Amino acid sequence: MDVLNFTSRKRETYQVQLKYSLLWECALGIAAITNTTLINTLEKPVKYWRDIRKSLSNELLENLDFVEKNNTWKALLQLLHAKDFSHLKELTSYIEELPLTDLKYISLPFIGLKYQTVRQNAALGEESAINELKDLTNNNPFFPSYIEFMCKVDGNLLKEHLISVMTGWYGEVIEKESELLNRILQADYEAKKEMRGKMNPEELVEWSTGGITYMPEPTVNHVLLIPQYIYRPWNIEADIEGTKVFYYPIANESISPNDRYTPNNFLVLKHKALGDEVRLRIVKLLYEADLTLQNITDQLNIGKSTVHHHLKILRAAKLVEIIGSKYSLKKKAVEFLSEELNIFLNK
Repeated sequence: MDVLNFTSRKRETYQVQLKYSLLWECALGIAAITNTTLINTLEKPVKYWRDIRKSLSNELLENLDFVEKNNTWKALLQLLHAKDFSHLKELTSYIEELPLTDLKYISLPFIGLKYQTVRQNAALGEESAINELKDLTNNNPFFPSYIEFMCKVDGNLLKEHLISVMTGWYGEVIEKESELLNRILQADYEAKKEMRGKMNPEELVEWSTGGITYMPEPTVNHVLLIPQYIYRPWNIEADIEGTKVFYYPIANESISPNDRYTPNNFLVLKHKALGDEVRLRIVKLLYEADLTLQNITDQLNIGKSTVHHHLKILRAAKLVEIIGSKYSLKKKAVEFLSEELNIFLNK
């Protein structure tokens, strides 16, 4: 049926906020070293993590074992969103003074406004609410067991552990490099802040995260971008009330902010991906329409495995994505390439 459009309402989207802090870097470092299934995919080599472990005190190692068993790094990240902490002491004092039910409520994952009462009752230890929250999160690899632990653990023991592991990691790992780390995080924050005035919110999120397309959702009014160095190359996504959070990997040039000749790693990947005749032909085909692997193979008349290899490179460069059963060109990423190159040349 045809529709007569008499409205002038504009499409609404979210606002992007930017924050950085050594405390985020501290909590994410704890998360990284205790994620043993993922640690060999991190940018820092396995040897780096082994050497760190060798340098740590027994007390901190015991606390890290506790983190690994119960995923309490999640509680640290949740608590860091409770307010803007300017330094470690402010955070630990906040945890010390927090009522136990509030500590558990904040630590439990936010899964949507309609489930806030369930979250509150679970924090109070109500068994039916705990089970409901576990059922609602059963598609997450660790939330059900984390929720069970968080609702039933001795609150004072949890406080002591969170303060001890955060203080220990900060003192034994972060502090000796705090000046350098702070400079790196600030450089990336400033770069994204500058671009916030040149891009719309969705473009800024995609550019900052190296290719994540995040469209507006009901009840999500803000996207919070937090730069991190320790968990590169991964983006870590989280939800808090009204806000989608991305702890995104900092850009190469932020690591050496005084080196004007270091290009953004995603800029390099994109140009490498486009520096090939077959891949440029694929990009043109996908510019005209989303296509399946078979469609592309038929049109290029080359082997399917070869086409798949080229598509893999284009996807790694965040120029192509899969939607349903078809490959789709990320047109905004292509359109913004010249602007990215211009930014690099003029910095």
